[in-house]
Amino acid sequence: MGREGKMGFLDVCILTLFCTLIIMSDLRRSSAYGLEDIQTAVLAVNASSHSGRKMSDTLFGVFFEEINHAGAGGLWAELVSNRGFEAGGPNTPSNIDPWSIIGNDSTIFVTTDRTSCFERNKVALRMEVLCGNEGSIICPVGGVGIYNPGYWGMNIEDGKQYKVVLYVRTLAAIKLSVSLASTDGLQNLASSIITTAELNTSNWTKVELLFTAKGSNAQSRLQLTTSNQGIIWFDQISVMPVDTYKGHGFRKELFAMVANLKPRFLRFPGGCFVEGEWLRNAFRWKETMVSWEERSGHFGDVWMYWTDDGLGYYEFLQLAEDLGASAVWVVNNAMESGVVPDSVVIVFNNNDVVGWRWRRATTMDTLDSIEFARGSPNSTWGLLRAAMGHPEPFELKYVAVGNEDCGKKNYRGNYLKFYYAIKAAYPDIKIITNCDGSSSPLDHPADMYDFHIYTSSNNLFSMSKQFDHTSRSGPKAFVSEYAVTGSDAGKGSLLAALGEAGFLMGLERNSDVVEMASYAPLFVNDNDRRWNPDAIVFNSWQQYGTPSYWVQQFFKESSGAIYFPSTIQANSSGSLISSAIVWENTEDNNKNIKIKIVNVGSNTVNLKISITGLQETINSSQSSITVLTSSNVMDENSFGAPNKVFPVENSLSNAGTEMNIVISPHSLTSINLPLGPTTYISAI
Repeated sequence: MGREGKMGFLDVCILTLFCTLIIMSDLRRSSAYGLEDIQTAVLAVNASSHSGRKMSDTLFGVFFEEINHAGAGGLWAELVSNRGFEAGGPNTPSNIDPWSIIGNDSTIFVTTDRTSCFERNKVALRMEVLCGNEGSIICPVGGVGIYNPGYWGMNIEDGKQYKVVLYVRTLAAIKLSVSLASTDGLQNLASSIITTAELNTSNWTKVELLFTAKGSNAQSRLQLTTSNQGIIWFDQISVMPVDTYKGHGFRKELFAMVANLKPRFLRFPGGCFVEGEWLRNAFRWKETMVSWEERSGHFGDVWMYWTDDGLGYYEFLQLAEDLGASAVWVVNNAMESGVVPDSVVIVFNNNDVVGWRWRRATTMDTLDSIEFARGSPNSTWGLLRAAMGHPEPFELKYVAVGNEDCGKKNYRGNYLKFYYAIKAAYPDIKIITNCDGSSSPLDHPADMYDFHIYTSSNNLFSMSKQFDHTSRSGPKAFVSEYAVTGSDAGKGSLLAALGEAGFLMGLERNSDVVEMASYAPLFVNDNDRRWNPDAIVFNSWQQYGTPSYWVQQFFKESSGAIYFPSTIQANSSGSLISSAIVWENTEDNNKNIKIKIVNVGSNTVNLKISITGLQETINSSQSSITVLTSSNVMDENSFGAPNKVFPVENSLSNAGTEMNIVISPHSLTSINLPLGPTTYISAI
């Protein structure tokens, strides 16, 4: 080999050394970049007895509004939609949707008339059967009739019982089949035959049937069919599952999801639903103080659908009691939603005149409603409550006067009439005004003030400091509606939930001036989304919680707990918020420290936690860590993947007053530390 070969060898060596240095340099840079992705922080919790502050016993609860078919077709278990054929109002012909005919124009004719036996609900369905078993027009196999698909399908389950009630009248001899069947009518899940030989149907007759399903179908329907020629009238047709919560009419699986939040209060029935765009469509509690057959129902013109008002004032009070929650009764203060009520406001729209009618309601209606809830069985309205099955008074301690009405011209004048009338009769009731008192003092008396906020995730997260500078004297805040909305939220994203988690930690920190808080809306039927996002999504047979629902699970022990101050020290702490509480487990009467950390940033955080001032010992063997996160901050849950964003709990082996925890990006972390006996350190 010549000189050129030797020089080539040296060149190779030099090149190899150079490449090695470059690789090592790249590795150092890569390692440094990785370190930049991991943030370090220190969380200090002061758990000394003198630093603790008891939070409101009713800090976190739920708000129910009839929106998204939350009640009609949701929590209220009635399966028939438009059961009294009143959805088109009291005039005829009426709107019978979603009822449809089985047959065609040559075999059946259906309309409505005002012949019902119910004075408050005069509309009835008139079904004229034109075919028969013989003659020129022969009925098809199975007969003709009508069917009701319920609220996007009736969920009928094998072996379960269903109570069917209908009112019927006919002058003809009939053989009527009442059945629960599949969408195409081919699968018979339960059925019964009604004949005039068994019943005197020349007058209105109530028919009650108890079905036991012999199959399952989540898209079932109720059918009323016959092959006998003649005219049949129907009214007030109901199908209720026998298996509801305590027999009170609440769909058990949806009730359980609310109950699992351990709400300390229930705000109801709205929201804008209370008022209506027009006062004639407002929720009127007295209209629901009759049997279900006599409830006239009403069109909720804010959310644009009919409700039969099966879920009425009595049922809401019962729901609150079943949940172990305080009732927060939102009353109509004689205002329409979104209207500045003068004597008359005329709006010209495309040459059409829209008149907003205004009437002054008396406070007596509200006083009557309180007497119904709280009065003795010997009082006028307490007697009615007892007759409805609840002789003991309900707990009612909160009344909200109106909803989002503060900016309207006559609100303060109306509010004061309600305030003084209620206080004179029930001085212990806490009255809630619609006007915000978080930034400046109110100009009228109130026990609490409403605070509503719907905004982006980043804005709501930053609003964790909203009440930091609120006056510590005067009425307290009721954050009765909060949620992340808009593009951040989708149909319920992790990003939205994390913004809400940060906001709620701010409410815990300011629980000396924040009395109550609730997310909105609570429910959505996936077939009728009037609002996004929502906490609980359902259809006729399944349900799941959005990430916002699971965030609320992290706060269900906070009401009545002891809040301890905590501080985070980090190079960039703007993405981290923490809170620390001590709560008592009612099942074993043991105390627990719960530390929550929300990280809205994209970096992993190595968090050193230091707890000082703690007199009790920490039971490390039973300590746990729960994390809510996902691979993408915009991830959502769905019927196909109900637990895509779901809290995952693991044991925490290194639990103690000093510990290191890894906090994932875009996550909510909760550390639960059961406490043992108090330790005493004596001075030497």
